[in-house]
Amino acid sequence: MRPKNPRTSLEDRITGALVGAAVGDALGGPVEGYSPDQILERHGGRVHGIVGPWNGDAWRTARPLAPYHKGDGHVTDDTLMTHALIRVYDRVRAHLDAHAIADHLVPDLMTTPRWIPELEQEALPLHRIFLAEKWLVARLHYGHVDPREAGVGNIVNCGAAMYMAPVGLVNAANPTAAYAEAIDIAGAHQSSYGREAAGVFAAAVAAATTPGATPDSVVTTALSLAKDGTRTAIEKVCEAASPHTDFESALIPLREAVAPYDTVGPDYRTPSLGARRPSRLHSIEELPVALGMLLVSRGDYRHAVLGAVNYGRDCDSIAAMTGALGGALGSPVPEDWSKPVAEASRLDLWQPATTLTAVTREIFERDVHRRRAHESAFTTIGDPRCSD
Repeated sequence: MRPKNPRTSLEDRITGALVGAAVGDALGGPVEGYSPDQILERHGGRVHGIVGPWNGDAWRTARPLAPYHKGDGHVTDDTLMTHALIRVYDRVRAHLDAHAIADHLVPDLMTTPRWIPELEQEALPLHRIFLAEKWLVARLHYGHVDPREAGVGNIVNCGAAMYMAPVGLVNAANPTAAYAEAIDIAGAHQSSYGREAAGVFAAAVAAATTPGATPDSVVTTALSLAKDGTRTAIEKVCEAASPHTDFESALIPLREAVAPYDTVGPDYRTPSLGARRPSRLHSIEELPVALGMLLVSRGDYRHAVLGAVNYGRDCDSIAAMTGALGGALGSPVPEDWSKPVAEASRLDLWQPATTLTAVTREIFERDVHRRRAHESAFTTIGDPRCSD
């Protein structure tokens, strides 16, 4: 499989990943929680772009999504958290760890009102994020828990993984470093396979930025780093994806492949008793399916994201992950999606990419300086002529 464009610049890849993730998030939002069959019936066919709320004008009161205006191009908490993490990188201008989440991300969520597209008003991000993300505030701000251990006890889901694309981009072309940094960061938020997925997703994004990368090479990198049930789930889903070249035929096989590792169960809105509990045998559903759709689409952004959207279930997060990977590979994000999403969400989707590109270059320069200093010191102590 040929790479999309081996000469795509760092800024292009970062922009593609971040805009691509936001657009995938917005397209998946209005059909989140439903099955492919329900989506098909509701929309009279597959979703092929931006659609309105599931319950139409009744979105303010219709359960189970009220009062969120999901649809019409509005991004969800996946994008809000991703942009919040970029603001942390902008402040710290260095690699992050769990303590940076406590020192910077939590105050950002708690103290600064921002435009929340789904609420159609300014509000504290804390008022929009899900319970698994509110855990950060409860544990770190109020509980004063060691940030490296604060994720223990939280429900295990994709809450940390969904906003880890910036970690992969800061560590562009260095998946191992991206994995380690994301695992550290995610310790403040998640444990078990939720934390593992955060590390593997960041690594996959870093792998996708590598010149000459392909969907196959991204999956190979993910498998080389993933542990336990996360690794097995990715392997099985990607095996199921390999014969397919169209998302329609892949929808059921991908779900069947990931089902043994997904704790939520067949009814997404009525999770099983064992749902979202720590386990070395299980995996979140979103990351393996995102990688599977990347393979099915052969890395084409539009095809991959539409596959993720029409898969249903937690499809805003699946499409956000798929969009980040496709964009990082260099597949163009369609302007007929990105511009309307930016306008509807009242967000500049491109400025965070400009910010993160500048920060990434600064971090890389310091990394090189530290690496050369280490090489010099190690060479000196390793040289027999320099020993006493």
